[in-house]
Amino acid sequence: MKMRTLGRSGIEVAPLALGGNVFGWTIDEAASFRVLDSFVAQGLNLIDTADVYSIWVPGNKGGESETIIGKWLKQSGNRSRVVIATKCGLEIAPGVKGLSRAHIFKSAEQSLNRLQVDTIDLYQAHQDDPDTPLEETLGAFAELVSQKKVKAIGASNYSAARLADALRVSKELGLPRYEMLQPNYNLCDRADFEKELEPLCLREGVGVIPYYSLAAGFLTGKYRSEADLAKSARGAKVKKNYLNERGLRVLAALDKVAGEYRVPQAQVALAWLMARPSITAPIASATTPTQLEELAAATRLQLNPEAIASLDAASA
Repeated sequence: MKMRTLGRSGIEVAPLALGGNVFGWTIDEAASFRVLDSFVAQGLNLIDTADVYSIWVPGNKGGESETIIGKWLKQSGNRSRVVIATKCGLEIAPGVKGLSRAHIFKSAEQSLNRLQVDTIDLYQAHQDDPDTPLEETLGAFAELVSQKKVKAIGASNYSAARLADALRVSKELGLPRYEMLQPNYNLCDRADFEKELEPLCLREGVGVIPYYSLAAGFLTGKYRSEADLAKSARGAKVKKNYLNERGLRVLAALDKVAGEYRVPQAQVALAWLMARPSITAPIASATTPTQLEELAAATRLQLNPEAIASLDAASA
């Protein structure tokens, strides 16, 4: 499998990342271990999680996903075979959030402990914190890098203007820069990323690992009407954002291309992302080894220019 580099960090990753948000949410520890085993067996290596996963589940406090990944790393001995990406900054307890130096340091220690690792490969700001100067945030990340607790840093949910400012501050102060952006990007959600963020990332050599690569499952083709919405925990999001005239037009184009290549729709949606020059590795979640193997096959699917053009036109 041809590897790709995370920005200018030198860290090499396979072209598909595993989303850890389902660990401790829609699948338990044992099922998560099976998915992680399958993930490594497929030759993939980038696992994305966050300290807040999965705080939205009744009874959870956050950290469940990291804890499961940490137990798997210890049990499997696979630490050297994977790249661990996690995030901090979202509210993990009432009032406990942001990108201040103190919060970043405390969050990093907690994540390192839950993951049972000495170093986080990619540590990301989960969202911008306008109340904290970029100099403080980037300075804190720099300290973690110098302490070898973090290898590279990234940003999630940043605007183009804010990312550009962060890159400028890093350059001016000689601090580690954001090597990776994690935006919401897929065949159905294109405008926000493509307008300003994509040109900036290409120009500055910032890698991109988009989340919601399958539009909360919509691009798998399993949601065709409101009657399908009860199929998963993400049905409400699908109804709000994708189950409309444009979404069905995108599905029709996906169906056509998938039929031509004789592969599932999800593979086409992921292959479309992987073919885009700005994209390092789209993030996709799986709840079973079979589902993971099907997604991993997208790394071997090469769409021809006609297929890409038809998907571009339908989703424009």
